Amino acid sequence: MKLADTSALAAAMRGPVLTAADPAYDAVRKVWNGMIDRRPAAIARCTGAADVIAALAFARDAGLPIAVRGGGHSFPGYSVCDGGVLIDLQLMKSVRVEPVARRARAEGGVLWAEYDRETQAFGLASTGGMISHTGIAGLTLGGGFGLLCRKFGLAIDNLISADIVTSDGKLRTVSATQEPDLFWAIRGGGGNFGIVTSFEYQLHEVGPMLAGLIAYPLPQATQVLRGLHEVMSSAPDELMVTGALLTTPEGHKAVAVVPCYVGDPAEGERVIAPLKKLGTVAMEKVGAMPYTVAQKLFDESAVPGRRFYLRSNYLETIGDALIEALAGSFAATPSPLNAIVIPSVGGAVSRVAPEATAYYHRQAPYVMSMVNCWLDPSEDQANLEWVRTTWTALTPHLPRRVYVNELQEEGADRVRDAYGPAFSRLAAIKRQYDPDNIFRLNQNIPPA
Repeated sequence: MKLADTSALAAAMRGPVLTAADPAYDAVRKVWNGMIDRRPAAIARCTGAADVIAALAFARDAGLPIAVRGGGHSFPGYSVCDGGVLIDLQLMKSVRVEPVARRARAEGGVLWAEYDRETQAFGLASTGGMISHTGIAGLTLGGGFGLLCRKFGLAIDNLISADIVTSDGKLRTVSATQEPDLFWAIRGGGGNFGIVTSFEYQLHEVGPMLAGLIAYPLPQATQVLRGLHEVMSSAPDELMVTGALLTTPEGHKAVAVVPCYVGDPAEGERVIAPLKKLGTVAMEKVGAMPYTVAQKLFDESAVPGRRFYLRSNYLETIGDALIEALAGSFAATPSPLNAIVIPSVGGAVSRVAPEATAYYHRQAPYVMSMVNCWLDPSEDQANLEWVRTTWTALTPHLPRRVYVNELQEEGADRVRDAYGPAFSRLAAIKRQYDPDNIFRLNQNIPPA
Protein backbone atom coordinates (compact mmCIF):
# COMPACT_ATOMS: atom_id res chain seq x y z
CA MET A 1 0.00 0.00 0.00
CA LYS A 2 1.28 3.46 -0.81
CA LEU A 3 2.06 5.81 2.04
CA ALA A 4 -0.22 8.45 0.51
CA ASP A 5 -3.12 6.01 0.66
CA THR A 6 -2.48 5.36 4.34
CA SER A 7 -2.24 9.07 5.02
CA ALA A 8 -5.64 9.58 3.41
CA LEU A 9 -7.13 6.96 5.72
CA ALA A 10 -5.45 8.54 8.74
CA ALA A 11 -6.85 11.94 7.81
CA ALA A 12 -10.37 10.50 7.70
CA MET A 13 -10.15 8.93 11.18
CA ARG A 14 -10.01 10.15 14.77
CA GLY A 15 -8.21 6.99 15.90
CA PRO A 16 -4.68 6.07 14.78
CA VAL A 17 -3.82 4.14 11.62
CA LEU A 18 -0.85 1.78 11.88
CA THR A 19 1.33 0.26 9.15
CA ALA A 20 4.43 -1.94 9.30
CA ALA A 21 6.53 1.22 9.71
CA ASP A 22 4.95 2.00 13.10
CA PRO A 23 6.68 0.74 16.28
CA ALA A 24 3.36 -0.49 17.71
CA TYR A 25 2.36 -2.41 14.57
CA ASP A 26 3.68 -5.87 15.55
CA ALA A 27 2.12 -5.76 19.01
CA VAL A 28 -1.26 -4.55 17.76
CA ARG A 29 -1.56 -7.02 14.86
CA LYS A 30 -1.21 -10.00 17.21
CA VAL A 31 -4.36 -11.86 18.13
CA TRP A 32 -5.17 -14.30 20.92
CA ASN A 33 -4.23 -17.50 19.05
CA GLY A 34 -0.45 -17.75 18.79
CA MET A 35 -0.84 -19.94 15.68
CA ILE A 36 -1.95 -16.86 13.72
CA ASP A 37 0.73 -14.56 12.25
CA ARG A 38 -0.75 -12.20 9.66
CA ARG A 39 0.31 -8.78 8.45
CA PRO A 40 -2.44 -6.36 7.40
CA ALA A 41 -1.52 -3.47 5.13
CA ALA A 42 -3.18 -1.06 7.57
CA ILE A 43 -4.68 -1.30 11.05
CA ALA A 44 -7.50 1.20 11.55
CA ARG A 45 -7.85 1.65 15.31
CA CYS A 46 -11.40 2.92 15.48
CA THR A 47 -12.74 5.11 18.28
CA GLY A 48 -16.37 5.14 17.18
CA ALA A 49 -18.84 4.43 14.40
CA ALA A 50 -17.55 7.32 12.26
CA ASP A 51 -14.07 5.73 12.21
CA VAL A 52 -15.57 2.37 11.26
CA ILE A 53 -17.45 3.98 8.36
CA ALA A 54 -14.28 5.74 7.17
CA ALA A 55 -12.14 2.58 7.37
CA LEU A 56 -14.76 0.53 5.55
CA ALA A 57 -15.05 3.11 2.75
CA PHE A 58 -11.28 3.24 2.37
CA ALA A 59 -10.96 -0.55 2.12
CA ARG A 60 -13.79 -0.81 -0.38
CA ASP A 61 -12.40 1.97 -2.59
CA ALA A 62 -8.94 0.35 -2.52
CA GLY A 63 -10.33 -3.13 -3.23
CA LEU A 64 -8.68 -4.53 -0.10
CA PRO A 65 -9.93 -7.41 2.06
CA ILE A 66 -11.39 -6.48 5.44
CA ALA A 67 -10.89 -8.16 8.80
CA VAL A 68 -12.84 -6.99 11.85
CA ARG A 69 -11.51 -7.42 15.38
CA GLY A 70 -13.49 -7.07 18.56
CA GLY A 71 -11.84 -9.32 21.15
CA GLY A 72 -9.71 -11.21 18.61
CA HIS A 73 -10.62 -14.70 19.85
CA SER A 74 -11.38 -16.27 16.47
CA PHE A 75 -9.78 -19.73 16.52
CA PRO A 76 -8.98 -19.72 12.77
CA GLY A 77 -7.72 -16.13 12.96
CA TYR A 78 -10.46 -14.29 11.09
CA SER A 79 -9.79 -11.28 13.37
CA VAL A 80 -6.75 -10.29 11.27
CA CYS A 81 -5.77 -10.56 7.60
CA ASP A 82 -2.76 -10.45 5.28
CA GLY A 83 -2.47 -7.42 3.01
CA GLY A 84 -5.84 -5.91 3.82
CA VAL A 85 -7.38 -3.50 6.31
CA LEU A 86 -7.86 -4.59 9.89
CA ILE A 87 -10.80 -2.64 11.30
CA ASP A 88 -9.88 -2.78 14.96
CA LEU A 89 -12.57 -2.01 17.56
CA GLN A 90 -10.39 -2.59 20.61
CA LEU A 91 -10.29 1.10 21.55
CA MET A 92 -14.11 1.19 21.68
CA LYS A 93 -14.62 0.34 25.36
CA SER A 94 -17.67 2.29 26.53
CA VAL A 95 -20.16 0.42 28.78
CA ARG A 96 -23.25 2.31 29.99
CA VAL A 97 -25.51 0.61 32.55
CA GLU A 98 -29.11 1.63 33.25
CA PRO A 99 -29.78 -0.20 36.54
CA VAL A 100 -33.45 0.81 36.88
CA ALA A 101 -34.32 -0.27 33.33
CA ARG A 102 -31.90 -3.22 33.68
CA ARG A 103 -30.23 -2.52 30.39
CA ALA A 104 -26.64 -2.03 29.31
CA ARG A 105 -25.11 -0.68 26.12
CA ALA A 106 -21.55 -1.68 25.28
CA GLU A 107 -19.29 -0.88 22.34
CA GLY A 108 -17.83 -3.52 20.03
CA GLY A 109 -14.34 -3.60 21.57
CA VAL A 110 -15.50 -4.48 25.09
CA LEU A 111 -14.38 -7.79 26.65
CA TRP A 112 -16.69 -9.78 28.91
CA ALA A 113 -14.59 -9.08 32.02
CA GLU A 114 -14.94 -5.36 31.32
CA TYR A 115 -18.67 -5.64 30.72
CA ASP A 116 -19.22 -7.77 33.84
CA ARG A 117 -17.26 -5.37 36.01
CA GLU A 118 -19.62 -2.55 35.11
CA THR A 119 -22.88 -4.50 35.34
CA GLN A 120 -21.94 -6.33 38.55
CA ALA A 121 -21.40 -2.98 40.26
CA PHE A 122 -25.23 -2.95 40.32
CA GLY A 123 -25.67 -6.68 41.02
CA LEU A 124 -26.67 -7.29 37.40
CA ALA A 125 -25.41 -9.41 34.51
CA SER A 126 -26.37 -10.91 31.17
CA THR A 127 -25.14 -14.12 29.59
CA GLY A 128 -21.51 -13.86 28.50
CA GLY A 129 -18.82 -16.28 27.42
CA MET A 130 -16.88 -18.79 29.51
CA ILE A 131 -13.54 -17.00 29.05
CA SER A 132 -13.49 -13.52 30.58
CA HIS A 133 -11.14 -12.00 27.99
CA THR A 134 -13.35 -12.99 25.05
CA GLY A 135 -14.91 -10.04 23.20
CA ILE A 136 -18.63 -9.42 23.53
CA ALA A 137 -18.96 -8.87 19.78
CA GLY A 138 -17.84 -12.16 18.26
CA LEU A 139 -19.38 -14.26 21.00
CA THR A 140 -22.76 -12.53 20.79
CA LEU A 141 -22.95 -12.57 17.00
CA GLY A 142 -22.43 -16.34 16.99
CA GLY A 143 -25.04 -17.03 19.67
CA GLY A 144 -23.16 -16.89 22.97
CA PHE A 145 -23.57 -19.57 25.63
CA GLY A 146 -21.99 -19.31 29.06
CA LEU A 147 -22.55 -19.86 32.78
CA LEU A 148 -25.89 -18.02 32.77
CA CYS A 149 -27.37 -19.45 29.60
CA ARG A 150 -29.56 -22.18 31.11
CA LYS A 151 -31.15 -19.58 33.40
CA PHE A 152 -31.32 -16.51 31.14
CA GLY A 153 -30.77 -17.80 27.59
CA LEU A 154 -27.97 -17.09 25.15
CA ALA A 155 -26.28 -13.72 24.73
CA ILE A 156 -28.47 -13.15 21.66
CA ASP A 157 -31.59 -13.90 23.72
CA ASN A 158 -30.65 -10.93 25.90
CA LEU A 159 -29.85 -8.64 22.95
CA ILE A 160 -32.37 -5.79 22.69
CA SER A 161 -30.84 -3.81 19.84
CA ALA A 162 -27.56 -3.18 18.03
CA ASP A 163 -25.90 -0.47 15.96
CA ILE A 164 -24.35 -1.95 12.82
CA VAL A 165 -22.41 -0.50 9.89
CA THR A 166 -23.43 -2.40 6.77
CA SER A 167 -21.44 -2.80 3.56
CA ASP A 168 -22.95 0.35 2.02
CA GLY A 169 -21.41 2.42 4.83
CA LYS A 170 -24.70 3.15 6.58
CA LEU A 171 -25.05 2.99 10.37
CA ARG A 172 -28.28 1.19 11.18
CA THR A 173 -29.99 0.52 14.50
CA VAL A 174 -31.65 -2.88 14.42
CA SER A 175 -34.10 -4.44 16.85
CA ALA A 176 -37.27 -6.52 16.86
CA THR A 177 -39.09 -3.51 15.33
CA GLN A 178 -36.31 -1.81 13.30
CA GLU A 179 -35.06 -3.81 10.30
CA PRO A 180 -36.14 -7.04 12.01
CA ASP A 181 -34.73 -9.32 9.29
CA LEU A 182 -31.23 -7.96 9.86
CA PHE A 183 -31.72 -8.17 13.63
CA TRP A 184 -32.74 -11.82 13.20
CA ALA A 185 -29.64 -12.51 11.10
CA ILE A 186 -27.05 -11.00 13.44
CA ARG A 187 -28.37 -13.13 16.31
CA GLY A 188 -26.30 -16.15 15.36
CA GLY A 189 -25.17 -15.25 11.83
CA GLY A 190 -21.73 -14.05 12.89
CA GLY A 191 -19.96 -11.13 11.22
CA ASN A 192 -21.50 -11.75 7.81
CA PHE A 193 -23.80 -8.74 7.78
CA GLY A 194 -21.74 -5.80 8.95
CA ILE A 195 -19.68 -4.35 11.78
CA VAL A 196 -21.61 -4.03 15.03
CA THR A 197 -20.38 -0.95 16.87
CA SER A 198 -22.57 -1.31 19.96
CA PHE A 199 -24.85 -3.85 21.64
CA GLU A 200 -27.79 -3.23 23.97
CA TYR A 201 -28.49 -6.06 26.42
CA GLN A 202 -31.18 -6.97 28.94
CA LEU A 203 -29.75 -7.41 32.45
CA HIS A 204 -30.77 -9.72 35.30
CA GLU A 205 -30.11 -9.86 39.01
CA VAL A 206 -27.06 -12.06 39.57
CA GLY A 207 -25.45 -12.37 43.00
CA PRO A 208 -22.81 -14.69 44.47
CA MET A 209 -23.03 -18.24 43.18
CA LEU A 210 -21.71 -21.69 43.98
CA ALA A 211 -19.06 -22.81 41.50
CA GLY A 212 -15.83 -24.74 41.24
CA LEU A 213 -14.35 -28.07 40.16
CA ILE A 214 -14.68 -31.72 41.21
CA ALA A 215 -12.11 -34.08 39.68
CA TYR A 216 -12.00 -37.87 39.42
CA PRO A 217 -9.34 -40.26 38.00
CA LEU A 218 -9.55 -40.57 34.20
CA PRO A 219 -10.36 -44.34 34.30
CA GLN A 220 -13.68 -43.36 35.91
CA ALA A 221 -14.65 -41.21 32.91
CA THR A 222 -17.54 -43.43 31.83
CA GLN A 223 -19.32 -43.45 35.19
CA VAL A 224 -18.61 -39.78 35.86
CA LEU A 225 -19.85 -38.44 32.52
CA ARG A 226 -22.78 -40.85 32.52
CA GLY A 227 -23.64 -39.54 35.98
CA LEU A 228 -23.32 -35.94 34.78
CA HIS A 229 -25.82 -36.70 32.01
CA GLU A 230 -28.26 -38.22 34.53
CA VAL A 231 -28.02 -35.17 36.79
CA MET A 232 -28.52 -32.74 33.93
CA SER A 233 -31.53 -34.63 32.55
CA SER A 234 -33.58 -33.30 35.48
CA ALA A 235 -31.50 -30.31 36.62
CA PRO A 236 -33.08 -26.91 37.31
CA ASP A 237 -32.26 -24.03 35.01
CA GLU A 238 -30.05 -22.55 37.72
CA LEU A 239 -27.51 -25.37 37.34
CA MET A 240 -24.97 -25.27 34.50
CA VAL A 241 -22.28 -28.00 34.49
CA THR A 242 -19.29 -28.53 32.22
CA GLY A 243 -17.71 -31.96 31.95
CA ALA A 244 -14.01 -31.99 31.16
CA LEU A 245 -11.08 -34.26 30.44
CA LEU A 246 -7.96 -32.46 31.60
CA THR A 247 -4.49 -32.82 33.09
CA THR A 248 -4.09 -31.60 36.68
CA PRO A 249 -1.22 -29.28 37.68
CA GLU A 250 0.46 -32.37 39.16
CA GLY A 251 0.40 -34.06 35.76
CA HIS A 252 -2.45 -36.52 36.38
CA LYS A 253 -5.08 -37.03 33.69
CA ALA A 254 -8.55 -36.64 35.13
CA VAL A 255 -12.23 -36.36 34.36
CA ALA A 256 -13.88 -33.38 36.03
CA VAL A 257 -17.24 -31.70 36.46
CA VAL A 258 -17.36 -27.92 36.80
CA PRO A 259 -20.70 -26.88 38.33
CA CYS A 260 -22.12 -23.36 38.51
CA TYR A 261 -25.36 -22.75 40.39
CA VAL A 262 -26.94 -19.40 39.49
CA GLY A 263 -28.85 -18.70 42.68
CA ASP A 264 -28.64 -19.08 46.44
CA PRO A 265 -25.36 -20.89 47.19
CA ALA A 266 -27.00 -22.81 50.06
CA GLU A 267 -29.58 -24.25 47.67
CA GLY A 268 -26.77 -24.87 45.21
CA GLU A 269 -25.03 -27.16 47.74
CA ARG A 270 -28.09 -29.42 47.74
CA VAL A 271 -28.43 -29.40 43.95
CA ILE A 272 -24.79 -30.20 43.18
CA ALA A 273 -24.40 -32.82 45.94
CA PRO A 274 -24.89 -35.74 43.47
CA LEU A 275 -21.96 -34.42 41.40
CA LYS A 276 -19.67 -35.10 44.37
CA LYS A 277 -20.64 -38.79 44.42
CA LEU A 278 -19.94 -39.86 40.85
CA GLY A 279 -16.75 -41.76 41.71
CA THR A 280 -13.62 -41.52 43.84
CA VAL A 281 -13.04 -37.79 44.28
CA ALA A 282 -9.42 -36.87 43.55
CA MET A 283 -9.86 -33.14 44.09
CA GLU A 284 -12.73 -30.88 45.09
CA LYS A 285 -12.69 -27.11 45.11
CA VAL A 286 -16.22 -25.69 45.18
CA GLY A 287 -17.42 -22.60 46.99
CA ALA A 288 -19.47 -19.44 46.87
CA MET A 289 -17.97 -16.68 44.74
CA PRO A 290 -18.95 -13.53 42.86
CA TYR A 291 -20.03 -13.95 39.25
CA THR A 292 -16.94 -12.02 38.12
CA VAL A 293 -14.76 -14.71 39.74
CA ALA A 294 -16.81 -17.62 38.38
CA GLN A 295 -16.44 -16.10 34.91
CA LYS A 296 -12.67 -16.59 35.15
CA LEU A 297 -12.69 -20.28 36.12
CA PHE A 298 -11.71 -21.34 32.59
CA ASP A 299 -9.32 -18.45 31.83
CA GLU A 300 -6.19 -20.47 32.56
CA SER A 301 -7.13 -22.81 29.69
CA ALA A 302 -7.08 -19.93 27.19
CA VAL A 303 -3.99 -17.86 27.94
CA PRO A 304 -3.35 -15.38 25.10
CA GLY A 305 -0.38 -16.18 22.88
CA ARG A 306 -0.50 -19.94 23.25
CA ARG A 307 -1.09 -22.08 20.18
CA PHE A 308 -4.69 -23.22 19.76
CA TYR A 309 -6.61 -25.54 17.48
CA LEU A 310 -10.22 -26.61 18.00
CA ARG A 311 -12.74 -29.16 16.84
CA SER A 312 -16.27 -28.97 18.17
CA ASN A 313 -19.77 -30.38 17.74
CA TYR A 314 -23.14 -30.43 19.45
CA LEU A 315 -24.12 -33.61 21.27
CA GLU A 316 -27.60 -35.06 21.60
CA THR A 317 -26.49 -37.27 24.49
CA ILE A 318 -23.33 -38.44 26.26
CA GLY A 319 -23.23 -42.12 25.36
CA ASP A 320 -20.80 -44.78 26.56
CA ALA A 321 -19.24 -45.31 23.13
CA LEU A 322 -18.50 -41.61 22.81
CA ILE A 323 -17.06 -41.42 26.33
CA GLU A 324 -14.81 -44.42 25.72
CA ALA A 325 -13.52 -42.90 22.49
CA LEU A 326 -12.84 -39.58 24.22
CA ALA A 327 -11.13 -41.08 27.27
CA GLY A 328 -9.05 -43.48 25.21
CA SER A 329 -7.80 -40.69 23.00
CA PHE A 330 -7.20 -38.28 25.86
CA ALA A 331 -4.99 -40.81 27.62
CA ALA A 332 -2.52 -40.33 24.75
CA THR A 333 -2.83 -36.57 24.32
CA PRO A 334 0.60 -35.02 23.57
CA SER A 335 0.14 -31.74 25.46
CA PRO A 336 -0.77 -31.35 29.16
CA LEU A 337 -2.64 -28.18 28.17
CA ASN A 338 -5.08 -30.02 25.91
CA ALA A 339 -8.61 -30.50 27.19
CA ILE A 340 -11.94 -31.87 26.06
CA VAL A 341 -14.86 -29.91 27.49
CA ILE A 342 -18.59 -30.64 27.39
CA PRO A 343 -20.67 -27.66 28.59
CA SER A 344 -24.36 -28.24 29.21
CA VAL A 345 -26.80 -26.01 27.39
CA GLY A 346 -30.57 -26.65 27.40
CA GLY A 347 -32.78 -24.91 29.94
CA ALA A 348 -33.89 -21.46 28.80
CA VAL A 349 -31.88 -21.84 25.57
CA SER A 350 -34.07 -24.72 24.43
CA ARG A 351 -37.34 -22.92 25.13
CA VAL A 352 -36.79 -20.29 22.42
CA ALA A 353 -38.21 -21.37 19.06
CA PRO A 354 -35.39 -22.48 16.69
CA GLU A 355 -36.62 -20.16 13.95
CA ALA A 356 -36.72 -17.11 16.28
CA THR A 357 -33.04 -16.36 15.64
CA ALA A 358 -30.30 -17.53 13.29
CA TYR A 359 -29.00 -19.79 16.10
CA TYR A 360 -30.99 -22.86 15.11
CA HIS A 361 -29.69 -25.83 17.12
CA ARG A 362 -31.34 -24.93 20.41
CA GLN A 363 -32.43 -28.44 21.33
CA ALA A 364 -28.87 -29.80 21.61
CA PRO A 365 -28.22 -30.33 25.35
CA TYR A 366 -24.40 -30.23 25.11
CA VAL A 367 -21.52 -28.80 23.15
CA MET A 368 -18.37 -30.96 22.95
CA SER A 369 -15.09 -29.17 22.20
CA MET A 370 -11.57 -30.52 21.81
CA VAL A 371 -9.45 -27.54 22.81
CA ASN A 372 -5.92 -28.27 21.60
CA CYS A 373 -3.33 -26.01 23.28
CA TRP A 374 0.47 -26.07 23.34
CA LEU A 375 3.41 -23.67 23.57
CA ASP A 376 6.19 -24.69 21.18
CA PRO A 377 5.79 -24.48 17.36
CA SER A 378 7.90 -27.65 17.11
CA GLU A 379 4.95 -29.48 18.70
CA ASP A 380 2.48 -28.37 16.01
CA GLN A 381 2.49 -31.61 14.03
CA ALA A 382 2.02 -33.92 17.01
CA ASN A 383 -0.88 -31.92 18.42
CA LEU A 384 -2.67 -31.36 15.12
CA GLU A 385 -2.32 -35.04 14.26
CA TRP A 386 -3.74 -36.01 17.65
CA VAL A 387 -6.85 -33.87 17.31
CA ARG A 388 -7.48 -34.92 13.69
CA THR A 389 -7.07 -38.62 14.46
CA THR A 390 -9.36 -38.32 17.45
CA TRP A 391 -11.93 -36.43 15.41
CA THR A 392 -11.99 -39.17 12.79
CA ALA A 393 -12.75 -41.70 15.53
CA LEU A 394 -15.47 -39.50 17.02
CA THR A 395 -17.29 -38.62 13.80
CA PRO A 396 -19.56 -41.72 13.75
CA HIS A 397 -20.93 -40.66 17.15
CA LEU A 398 -21.67 -37.04 16.21
CA PRO A 399 -24.74 -35.37 14.65
CA ARG A 400 -24.20 -32.90 11.82
CA ARG A 401 -24.59 -29.87 14.06
CA VAL A 402 -21.90 -27.43 15.11
CA TYR A 403 -21.66 -24.14 17.02
CA VAL A 404 -20.45 -21.50 14.57
CA ASN A 405 -18.17 -19.82 17.14
CA GLU A 406 -16.23 -23.06 17.49
CA LEU A 407 -15.53 -23.81 13.85
CA GLN A 408 -12.04 -23.91 12.39
CA GLU A 409 -11.69 -23.51 8.63
CA GLU A 410 -13.68 -26.66 7.87
CA GLY A 411 -15.41 -25.88 4.59
CA ALA A 412 -18.79 -24.71 3.33
CA ASP A 413 -20.66 -27.85 4.35
CA ARG A 414 -19.73 -27.37 8.01
CA VAL A 415 -20.91 -23.76 7.88
CA ARG A 416 -24.23 -25.06 6.60
CA ASP A 417 -24.24 -27.59 9.45
CA ALA A 418 -24.00 -24.67 11.88
CA TYR A 419 -27.22 -23.12 10.60
CA GLY A 420 -29.35 -25.99 9.39
CA PRO A 421 -32.68 -24.77 7.95
CA ALA A 422 -31.79 -21.15 8.81
CA PHE A 423 -29.05 -21.05 6.15
CA SER A 424 -31.23 -20.20 3.15
CA ARG A 425 -32.85 -17.24 4.93
CA LEU A 426 -29.42 -16.02 6.03
CA ALA A 427 -28.16 -16.19 2.44
CA ALA A 428 -31.12 -14.12 1.25
CA ILE A 429 -30.50 -11.45 3.92
CA LYS A 430 -26.81 -11.49 3.03
CA ARG A 431 -27.76 -10.71 -0.57
CA GLN A 432 -29.77 -7.72 0.62
CA TYR A 433 -27.18 -6.20 2.97
CA ASP A 434 -23.84 -7.44 1.58
CA PRO A 435 -24.36 -8.47 -2.06
CA ASP A 436 -20.63 -8.23 -2.87
CA ASN A 437 -19.64 -10.37 0.15
CA ILE A 438 -17.41 -7.62 1.54
CA PHE A 439 -17.65 -9.27 4.95
CA ARG A 440 -16.25 -12.66 3.99
CA LEU A 441 -13.38 -13.19 6.45
CA ASN A 442 -15.62 -15.24 8.75
CA GLN A 443 -17.56 -18.47 8.69
CA ASN A 444 -18.93 -17.19 5.43
CA ILE A 445 -22.51 -17.21 4.22
CA PRO A 446 -22.32 -16.27 0.52
CA PRO A 447 -25.11 -14.06 -0.85
CA ALA A 448 -27.95 -16.12 -2.30
